[in-house]
Amino acid sequence: MSVATPYFDQLFAGNDDPWAFRQRWYEQRKRALTLALLTRPRYASIFEPGCANGELSFELAARCDRLLCCDTAQAAVCLAQTRLRDFSHATVQQSRLPEQWPNESFELIVLSELCYYLDPNDFDHLIDRALASLTPGGQLLACHWRPPIEGCPQTAEMVHARLDQRLGMAHLAHHHESDFLLDLWSLDGTTVATQEGLR
Repeated sequence: MSVATPYFDQLFAGNDDPWAFRQRWYEQRKRALTLALLTRPRYASIFEPGCANGELSFELAARCDRLLCCDTAQAAVCLAQTRLRDFSHATVQQSRLPEQWPNESFELIVLSELCYYLDPNDFDHLIDRALASLTPGGQLLACHWRPPIEGCPQTAEMVHARLDQRLGMAHLAHHHESDFLLDLWSLDGTTVATQEGLR
């Protein structure tokens, strides 16, 4: 069974940064690596489900023309809206995924620290929805903490292996450490060098 919304509501009860995204060097460095793995300087549209308090969202907003974020916890939505208040092209909404996946298209989908909370059936449904909403040449980035999390139905290894198997997309880049997995897939497989006419 996927982790239910009350779990996340409890995490944000009286705490605006339950994972210490702002304080920990680990989180700051991981965000920098996540952004560095992206092969395009700018995207027309980005979707970030499970945005929490909007720390990564803030960085993504500077790299796109339109950003949609969502979270299942209402407190997280409010925090992310505050974090993104200076970006008129950014929207944050409360959604429970995969059931409430947006009916829109995106050039980049960012699945950061989200998918191990989903059971295999919900996760497969989410992958299908993601594939259906990517624009031609669209990309999907995934980043997940490797150590097991109590109560989560999946591990980072399970999540990234399933993504690689089910997406059927070119695997453009990966950065794996003992702490986390970071992978980028693309529908057209275009590399940075190819984009700039070097190959």
